[in-house]
Amino acid sequence: MAGRTAGGGTLTEDAGAAAGTGEEPMVKVRGLRRSYGTGEGAVHALRGVSFDIPRGELVALKGRSGSGKTTLLNLVGGLDEPDGGSVVVDGRELSGLGEKGLLELRRDRIGFIFQSFGLIPVLSAAENVGVPLRLRRAEAAEREERVALLLSLVGLADHARQRPGELSGGQQQRVAVARALANRPALLIADEPTGQLDAETGLAVMELLRAVVRSERVTVLVATHDTTLLGLADRVLELSDGELTEQ
Repeated sequence: MAGRTAGGGTLTEDAGAAAGTGEEPMVKVRGLRRSYGTGEGAVHALRGVSFDIPRGELVALKGRSGSGKTTLLNLVGGLDEPDGGSVVVDGRELSGLGEKGLLELRRDRIGFIFQSFGLIPVLSAAENVGVPLRLRRAEAAEREERVALLLSLVGLADHARQRPGELSGGQQQRVAVARALANRPALLIADEPTGQLDAETGLAVMELLRAVVRSERVTVLVATHDTTLLGLADRVLELSDGELTEQ
């Protein structure tokens, strides 16, 4: 799929209306700009970035350290506000949602996975996975069924009662993946999810994300610096000097 720099233009012309299906893309980014600081010392993290992510795709985001990958993920996930441009997730433009709307979107439609795992040490694996369900006040029976299903999906059914400190790094990241899926999100955002893992374990986690795309039809945007893992993505977007190219 041919790509070009995205300095204000679209990549792949709306991604062929979501890969030729006519379906609305899960993510539509147009002319996104974000800077830090002012004057000559300003850092332009993003310079008019535009792209689409069709539903059900795993898209990898690559770039050197400090290239703006995390900034872009935060903007797509509604954790930060751009200086200009727009982000539409699941048909909703983030700038028009307000803080309450963004909170609901992040709770119900977006799952996050971070390099640091972010698990609660005093809770078991099952309890960690169940946290999002408790926050939305799901019934106990529904919560237990969903947690059991997710732990089975990530291969940790036999570790439900163990706390994070009793699990390996790869197992902890699998718990984090299960937790991110608890509320059946439409979009999964992962920021260097294999950064603290060895190569073999990191590959296993990426293969898990690939399987999740198929089994739960989740759209995944994952930032990674590991070139070995990029081959598992449907597409690769590269950030360079605040602009985006597609490979």
